[in-house]
Amino acid sequence: MTQGNGPMHPSSSQAKEMADESMVRNLAAQAEAIWPQEEPIFDRHPVGSGSVLDVGCGTAEITERLATKYPKATFVGVDLEEQHLERARKLCAKFGSRIRFQVGDALALPFDDAQFDLVVCRHLIQAVPDAPKVLAEIRRVLRPGGRAHVIAEDYGMLWCHPTELDADGFWQVIPPRYAAAVGCDLHIGRKMYTLLSNLNMNEIAVDYMVVDTLRVPRDTFARIWEAWRDGFSESISQQAGISREEIAQRFREMIDCARDPRGYALWQVPLWTARK
Repeated sequence: MTQGNGPMHPSSSQAKEMADESMVRNLAAQAEAIWPQEEPIFDRHPVGSGSVLDVGCGTAEITERLATKYPKATFVGVDLEEQHLERARKLCAKFGSRIRFQVGDALALPFDDAQFDLVVCRHLIQAVPDAPKVLAEIRRVLRPGGRAHVIAEDYGMLWCHPTELDADGFWQVIPPRYAAAVGCDLHIGRKMYTLLSNLNMNEIAVDYMVVDTLRVPRDTFARIWEAWRDGFSESISQQAGISREEIAQRFREMIDCARDPRGYALWQVPLWTARK
């Protein structure tokens, strides 16, 4: 199977998009939008001097924030994209040997069992071909009592108004069609309780990161959608059977809505936590 203009990585249903330069912008804007609500979740169970694994760390937007927040903790970040890891190493060079980054597959983490006190996995699990396997790997490398922190996107939890075309129809219809074509689950966020329960995880909880135009600067929200547009339009057109012209119009309307002082846009992002 191919995706966009290149082959699909067997462990990443969105490999082409993950490697695109738009993903760097996307990760930065998403961190800017979500971190103020996400940081208090980490405060509930401070990692202290423990060991942290960031699965799908990307450019280390959150690894860097966590290393600043927990100056006695050690960190490992893994990602399939070496170019993202190069950016991560530059960003986190100031932390010295306390942080290291390596190429790693979330479906087969290159670590022995029970190695980490906290495993973070953000904005990844909706993009893989086997989400239950990723969660099983997270559980495997956690120490007894260790905690998982997983942002599991769900593309049925977005809407905006006003737009000329039906934005609800776009988000309800197109993501499942695209996901079926590339082999991932863009509604995984709502399924996480069952998946974590199946792994016998304890203290399962969910918090919704409310990314909307009341809590997040309008330009930040718009930049997220601009990055999605730039990185995914071609694949959506090819895989979901929608014209590039319609995709362009829909994203233009939604981005304009996010920036319009009279408009309202919302992306609810499920953040699941659990203890091994």
